[in-house]
Amino acid sequence: MRRYRISDLGPVGAEHVAEAVAPGRYIHHGGLSFHPVGWRTHSEGNHVHDSHEIFVILQGRGELELNGHRQPVAAGDVLVIEPGEEHYLIGDPAHPIINLWFHCADERHPDQRG
Repeated sequence: MRRYRISDLGPVGAEHVAEAVAPGRYIHHGGLSFHPVGWRTHSEGNHVHDSHEIFVILQGRGELELNGHRQPVAAGDVLVIEPGEEHYLIGDPAHPIINLWFHCADERHPDQRG
């Protein structure tokens, strides 16, 4: 995992906001997540990807559990999860997390193809 601030991500005029920190020409898919108080994401089992996943913590604070180790996260953090890293977000009960998440690829999202 690599940690950034939004201002670290790349030059003005880039194709997408994370162009400097993750491979892929376009943001391929993603979403906005509102986490319940104290909730741990993906509680159904091991959660890994074969591509980079980027989290932008927009509100709240809590912890990122990465390969069994926890570290604090807070609003403004940009986290680049590497392929194969097992990862979960755990919200602070008093400060629930809202985050963007997305994956990049060399092809556009199906809704953006010509």
